[in-house]
Amino acid sequence: MPLHQSSVAAPATAPGSNPVRAITLDGRGVTLSGLLSEPASPPRALLVALHGGGMRAGYFDGRADPATSLLTLASSCGYAALALDRPGYGRSAAQLPTGMGLSEQADVVRAALDDYRANHPCGAGILLVGHSLGGVVALHASSRWTGDGLLGLDVSGIGDQWAPDAEQLVGQGSRLSHRMHWGPLALYPPGTFRLADALITPIPEQESREILDWPRLYPQVARDVRAPVRFTFAEHELWWRSDPETVRAMLERLGSPLSCSERLADAGHNISLGRTARTYHLRVLAFLEQCLSLPGAGETRAAKHH
Repeated sequence: MPLHQSSVAAPATAPGSNPVRAITLDGRGVTLSGLLSEPASPPRALLVALHGGGMRAGYFDGRADPATSLLTLASSCGYAALALDRPGYGRSAAQLPTGMGLSEQADVVRAALDDYRANHPCGAGILLVGHSLGGVVALHASSRWTGDGLLGLDVSGIGDQWAPDAEQLVGQGSRLSHRMHWGPLALYPPGTFRLADALITPIPEQESREILDWPRLYPQVARDVRAPVRFTFAEHELWWRSDPETVRAMLERLGSPLSCSERLADAGHNISLGRTARTYHLRVLAFLEQCLSLPGAGETRAAKHH
């Protein structure tokens, strides 16, 4: 069975319960595919995960070690967990042969979530989890979020300043470095790279053209983000600067009431497929719990606190 169609349950749940299943949603006429894992009882909240460039939704359901699956972990803790193939990936790839811009993707994702919420319980609201370019889409979506329902954003694998040589590598349009994406191979469970073949796919043309624009766009997007935000940087992150001064300045640009960052030891850029994935995912859920406990959780806020 292909990796992205896995139906293996999380180790913490009873055999056969909380399976990960395929789902399709309508996003303004664009059919998005994805993976869904639901708890046995009504969910406390909905976690929506957006993969990075050149990946698929199954990034959040790592099969090399079932303990690395964010989807099954979240549902075992009482949350519904939905990982979407972003526009231009999965089911929508044929419909969008050149892909779609990252800002436009955010609008399609929002529409797909409206479709989901019309037919599924979502509990107290939504936590957006974005990895790499999926984090860019999550930030765009949050910056234009109207009404309530957004609890927060948890973003990894993205910053606002390129690391040395990273911008030059992207700008050359060359095949992106395997080392840059993964870091030391020992950081990943055995079988990761064989199983990852089912996840890896070319970055769509429109999306690829926008990668270099992000450091310029970040300040204007960040100032309109009103939900709590947590950034995670892997110890072996090679694409983005993550020194304290750069990260502090990045957080200061957010309009969020609460923003924080964390550095994850023994992790490479593709955090959710590595040996420390469960550690990271538990911290995602801890942040979700923190967001749920804030006064007016899910409402637009204007106050700012770091």
